[in-house]
Amino acid sequence: MTDTFSHHMPSAESALPGRDEAMPVGSQHFVNNHLLQPPFPAGMQQALFGFGCFWGAERCFWEQPGVYTTAVGYSGGYTPNPTYQEVCSGQTGHNEVVLVVFDAMQISYRDLLKVFWGAHDPTQGMRQGNDAGTQYRSGIYTFNEAQAELAVMTLGEFQQQLTKAGYGAITTEILPATEFYYAEDYHQQYLAKNPGGYCGLGGTGECLSAG
Repeated sequence: MTDTFSHHMPSAESALPGRDEAMPVGSQHFVNNHLLQPPFPAGMQQALFGFGCFWGAERCFWEQPGVYTTAVGYSGGYTPNPTYQEVCSGQTGHNEVVLVVFDAMQISYRDLLKVFWGAHDPTQGMRQGNDAGTQYRSGIYTFNEAQAELAVMTLGEFQQQLTKAGYGAITTEILPATEFYYAEDYHQQYLAKNPGGYCGLGGTGECLSAG
């Protein structure tokens, strides 16, 4: 999924205009058959992460016990309901992200952050592995103050580990979540539909268990 490379985020004025219509996607998760779109069961919480190719990022989370459903999409930019090609142009400001809907009685937000930090190299800036561009930046997009505090806390903890190991500064952005736009249906649970599919995550290249 290596596409047009851009270091620079567009402004709201220069971003592509997008469209009013939401991307059509299926109603069920390909792996666990749970709902892919809201309304989700009562009591479920949401998390939003970006760390490179969203195919592999999504797989890291649907494998975790306590995760109800996952979906890939675009967030953090300006263009409403963008296409994949538009996001890859670098002219939407969006990141490739994974929405994680989870039961906090079975898996905590800190557990999800452990998966996030362990699955990629957060020091690479606007890239992850061979995938380069603003859409591959490392990001945590929070839904409340408790999530924001935990994100900042774990960033500090992980930075200490990376510094001891000789790595540079973490470039992960931690921002309040903005609107999540579902990606095209063929992207949803892509690596389950296409087991041999490429995904250029950096770091260990593996999804770690939250346990």
